[in-house]
Amino acid sequence: MTRILRLFLAFSIIPQIVTVKILSKNPQIVESYYSVKFYPYISKFLRSIFDNFIFSIGDILYIVTLTIIVFRTFKNIGFRKMNIKIKKIIIDGLGILSVLYFTFHLFWGLNYYRTPLTQKLNLKINYSTEDLIKTTKEIILLTNKAHFEITNDTEKVVSLRLNFEDLKKEINIGYKNISKKYPFLKYYPSNQKKSLFSTPLSYMGFSGYFNPFTNETQLNWHTPKNSQPITQAHEQAHQLGFAAENEANFIAFLATNENNNIFIKYSALTFALKHCLNDLFIKDLDSFNYLKSSVNYGVLKDFENRQKKWNYFKNPLEPLFKKIYSKFLNFNNQKLGIKSYSYVVAHIVNYYNR
Repeated sequence: MTRILRLFLAFSIIPQIVTVKILSKNPQIVESYYSVKFYPYISKFLRSIFDNFIFSIGDILYIVTLTIIVFRTFKNIGFRKMNIKIKKIIIDGLGILSVLYFTFHLFWGLNYYRTPLTQKLNLKINYSTEDLIKTTKEIILLTNKAHFEITNDTEKVVSLRLNFEDLKKEINIGYKNISKKYPFLKYYPSNQKKSLFSTPLSYMGFSGYFNPFTNETQLNWHTPKNSQPITQAHEQAHQLGFAAENEANFIAFLATNENNNIFIKYSALTFALKHCLNDLFIKDLDSFNYLKSSVNYGVLKDFENRQKKWNYFKNPLEPLFKKIYSKFLNFNNQKLGIKSYSYVVAHIVNYYNR
């Protein structure tokens, strides 16, 4: 690579950042020209290509990239000792960062700056504690009903009995069902993978991730079984171009709740119930204690079992990984950072109360 080209790549990151900053102030432009017209073609193209591989190309891409970075670092530093070419290292590093920054935003990242999902669904963004209590009561009734339909016993714990292939099919059916009401949620072609990084992801505290460079969803196979449908549907919402975590969570709830499979529906309802109870715990402790007591024991035990599984992977570095990811979300127009996941409560409450 010539010196001029390296310099061009390195400094091209400046106009890129300026352009993204301008677009971030004009969500309607991003929505109309990128998210609705341009991105769907990129997404479908990438999904069509990489679905031909049974393993995750995105995971392999990250492994190769990390290996190259480590190799070049040792090559430039480890073997040159006192004759380190600092300028070359900086320019090469900026060049790589510039290419990644461009590819990230072209292939997916600009979706962070599209118009909010609440406008598409005509939902309010605020809700009262009374609304939260009303919705929580309704979800408890639905959850208890689904739980009893599966177990025929209020104290028995539900166990999801779907392998990965069956899980993919069921989630896709859910998206097909919800797309009849909301055509912009039509999901095709399919592309979901089990992550090769499932164990590292568990220690980092993540149940899955979406690869913006290959448009593949990655499911952490160590994720508690009853949480896997929501995780899978969440990552597929990212594939559809909904980058905000609270929006992806809500779309995941819609796709799993509108499912004929009672196990998938149970996953959706327990997801909504857990978030509503967590929010109620903060806003009205008395109501939280009262409503929690009306939840089937088997459901509460299920929550406990899921937490126990995550506790197995807890380690001192997990908060650091989550803090880094939270900063990444802050940088990409998610002001609440990692807390934005739980803001799905606003969508759920207003959806039910509408």
